[in-house]
Amino acid sequence: MRKKRFPADDPDRRSRQDPEKLLKSVGLSTGMTFVDAGCGEGFFSLPAARIVGPEGTVYAFDINTEAVGKLRHNAAAEGLANIAAEVRPAEEAVTCTACADLVFFGIDLHDFANPAQAIQNAKKMLRPGGRLIDLDWKDIRMDFGPPFEKRFPVNKARGLIESAGFTILSVEDAGPYHYLIVAGT
Repeated sequence: MRKKRFPADDPDRRSRQDPEKLLKSVGLSTGMTFVDAGCGEGFFSLPAARIVGPEGTVYAFDINTEAVGKLRHNAAAEGLANIAAEVRPAEEAVTCTACADLVFFGIDLHDFANPAQAIQNAKKMLRPGGRLIDLDWKDIRMDFGPPFEKRFPVNKARGLIESAGFTILSVEDAGPYHYLIVAGT
């Protein structure tokens, strides 16, 4: 039997995961600068842009050209001029230096060719006092999402983040399928 994917445009995803609630729970608010590493079609970027408002900025990047194009289209349709979206791998992306309040890895750290480099780049983008957020799949077997072998257990993600010089501020469940790590510099 083939496993089901868990695409960004899954119509049931919002019933399992509320991006606005999650982003607000990690402290995103008006006027902030938010970086969405591996943004896909903007499941988190678009709500982030609404939350930070016109005084804030969202930098979003992904290697998927079609997904970034869809994000740009949807942002324009909503009149969200505060999103800068580009096609770029996380291992090469430093969209700004010491300017981000939050750098967000939304269910994708396990997907990067070099997650340690992506985390180092996140550190370069964070302002003093900024936070790195890692939302990712729990290492449990389920009929959707990435293969079990590809998932990062919490301790592996935590180790990568700490190795980059971050301090883990909290680790918690983010629903039945995901965990959430908040780290500071």
